[in-house]
Parts: sequence; structure tokens; C-alpha cells
Amino acid sequence: MKQLSSKRITISFGMLALALATVLAFAPAQAYANVQKSDVIAGETVANRNLSAAQCPSVEASSVLLMDSDGNVLFERNADEHVNIASITKVMTAVTAVEYASLDTEITVSSTAAAIGESSAGLQAGDTLTLQEALKAMLWPSGNDAAQSIAECVGAQILKEQGNASPTSTESVEAFVQAMNDTSAKLGMTNSLWANPHGLDDGVYASQEMYSTARDVATLANYAMKIDAIRSITSQDGGTVTVIRDGATTGVELESTDELFGVVEGVLGVKTGFTDAAGECFAGAVEQNGTRLISAVLNSTSSSMRFTDTRTLWEWAYENMIDYAAAQTTQTTVNANGATVPLVAEVADAAWTDKTVPATLENPNQTFRVFALAGNVSQEVTYYDINGSVKAGDVVGKITYYQQNEVIGTANLVATQDVAAPNPLEALGIWWSRLIGGFSGDDGVADSVCYNEVELIYDKSSLSAA
Repeated sequence: MKQLSSKRITISFGMLALALATVLAFAPAQAYANVQKSDVIAGETVANRNLSAAQCPSVEASSVLLMDSDGNVLFERNADEHVNIASITKVMTAVTAVEYASLDTEITVSSTAAAIGESSAGLQAGDTLTLQEALKAMLWPSGNDAAQSIAECVGAQILKEQGNASPTSTESVEAFVQAMNDTSAKLGMTNSLWANPHGLDDGVYASQEMYSTARDVATLANYAMKIDAIRSITSQDGGTVTVIRDGATTGVELESTDELFGVVEGVLGVKTGFTDAAGECFAGAVEQNGTRLISAVLNSTSSSMRFTDTRTLWEWAYENMIDYAAAQTTQTTVNANGATVPLVAEVADAAWTDKTVPATLENPNQTFRVFALAGNVSQEVTYYDINGSVKAGDVVGKITYYQQNEVIGTANLVATQDVAAPNPLEALGIWWSRLIGGFSGDDGVADSVCYNEVELIYDKSSLSAA
């Protein structure tokens, strides 16, 4: 992973001391010129977290959001600002298409679609292809011709199902765009408005009102990556699209516009975008070591910088991911198999006045993947009611782990040794002891004890201000 760093240059000449001091004072600010104190990391600003610039991602884009596949937001900048997103629109087109039509739906390329211009998959008027192939033609090279064709054909199908037997091309596209907005609303994308299926926003499309946000784009990309039909396409660096052209089957070779293939391990796509109004944009997804990240980089400073911004975000996030051990105790005990295991707790057995059941975790090596900068882990211990004999391996409680008040996982407490129930004579003695003890307020049961102590992983007091 790339480690952000700044160089300190030492010059021994006294006459340059003042110049050196000036260089050192401003070197970090220059190296991390695009870290803003208002940037938000795991719900709290850089300023409030007291983070140094070197601990934060330095990105050029004006609107940014990074989340994991569970929707936990790791980083954001102007994430709710309304902006144009250009061809990232095609992700919504893909999601809507698979929601409303099967992958074998026939898509016919009209003369309007073939002549739409800008980025193209090279489709020709009269070509036919399945929706699955049309999605490739749209998502790999950002084909506006494919996006228009999908909207016309799937929109027509929507209208026919509603009773309009012969919709016009315009009516069909309008119906599809309405379906895009309906789908968007279902996904909770409350700050997005769609006006066409391809994202063009100049020329004849300049008067159309359309916008989204980094938060909504990340939400959309996250959802799209859970759809096999879409992820299987975006995670490839191009390929062959099969079309029927002039009655013959033809293969059209297309390449993805995603430049991170072969550069970053685990790339899943998702979609580039550019117009003068939107700037250079990229919605990305990556998966490494079982952790998937989703990013939205909108209005970056150049075509290459949108990918640099994305890599910076991904690498920073993975560098701050740790495997937090569920067992955090220095105490040990021996289980029924003679193995030494962590002594996590002692759970009271209510059948006795003074006995507890030694307990470890069901999986003593259990870990949780957490984002360190999100804050420390806390735990809540639940002891189950035990009143009688216990066998080694019986579940006697559980620990629930939290980060930022969100559950990150649970672990079962299991007995490490057998504990027998009292025999009749012992039970009589316990009854008598409790009867006598009751006069003094003694409840007659041992206390449960937890030896697990959560480890400090984020110490705000040790960090330097940005």
C-alpha cells in the first residue's frame, strides 16, 4: 500500500537557516495540500478528530464519498452537494434496466441511438442484441448509443405492460427515465434527479434538470455491485459484445474506460464520467481481503487524477483497517482438552453460593475487521442464567462488540470445564446457608466476572492537529 510521507531536508549552512525554517513550515501543507479540516472521517471532521494531514487522504475532487459495502461512511467531502455526474448516470440506467427487464430482452438500435454521438460502442442502426450484451456496450466504453437503445426498448416494454401498445421512441425514453427516478427513490437516493439515460448535459440536453451527489452515487454503486449481472461486467477490462448485424452474428471488441485494471488488485469497476459541467468523475469499487470499498470521486482536476484520487482513498482506507481480536485478556485457563485458552469470564452458577463457570470464547481467535480511525471498540457482556450442572462447551453468555454505537459483531462465551450440580446433601446445605444469609441481605450467589478488556486503538490525545 502507498504510504503518505513528507521529506524533511536539512541544510547545515547557517545563512540558509531562515529559508530552511520556511520550507519546513510549509512542506507538510504542500505535500497534503488537498486535505481539508472540514473533510469528514467516520462522521467527524478532521479538525474535531485532531488528525494530522498525513493521517488523512489528500484528494483533488470537490465532492467525494468513501464507504464500505455495509454502508459505513469512512470519508466524505461535500457529499450532499448537487452536481452533474455525466456518464455515471449509466449505472442507474443499468440498475433500472435489470429491475424492469430480463437479460435476454431484445434491444434494437434505432437510428436516433446510433447517431447520438460523444462516447460510443460503435453500434449501428438496425443492430439487435440482448440486454446483457447491451449492458456491456454501455458500461465498458460508456456507450451513449447503448444507453439510448436500452432506454427506448425497456421503456417501450414498460409502457406496453401499462397498456400502451405502440409507444413512440420519445414516450419510451420518458417512461424509462421515470423508472430511473422511481428506482432511485426506492434506494433512498433523495438528492438525485435523472433526465436521460446517458448523462449528456450539453447541446440539446443542456436544458434538462439533472443532478446527483457523491453520497447518492456511492449508494447507487454499492447497490449495483450487489447485482451479479452488473458486477460481472464492470469487473472486466472490456471484452466482446455480440450483436446481430445485417442478419449475421458479429463480435464487437470493446475496452473499459476504467484505468485501474491491472494497477490495483481486486478492482470491480464501476463507471467513469466526464462533461464540461460535471468535470472528471469516477464511481469505483474494489475488494481486498474480504472488505469491499465503494467510492465516488466527482469533479476531480483531470482524467488521470480521478483515478489517483480513487487509489488514494482506497489505500488510505485499507491501511487503516485492522483485525480487532475479540479476546482481550491476559488471563488464561485450561479447557477440557488440556489446551490453554483465554479466560474471558467467570459466569455464576446459581445452583451454588460460591461457584462460577470459567468461560472462554467459542472461537478464541475470532477477530472483527474495523476501521481504526472510526474510534475505539466497546463491549457489552451478557451472562446467561445457569442453575445446575454445566458441561464444557456449553454456551454460558455472549459479548456484543460496538464501534460508534454500531454492532460490529458478537462472540459466544463457552464453559471450559464441567461444573457439577449440587448433590442432595449439598443442596440442603446451600438452602440453609441462603436462608440464614437472607437475613443479612446476602443473595447467596457468586458474582459473574468479565476479564475481557477492550483494547485502545484510537487515542485522540496522542494525535497532532492538522
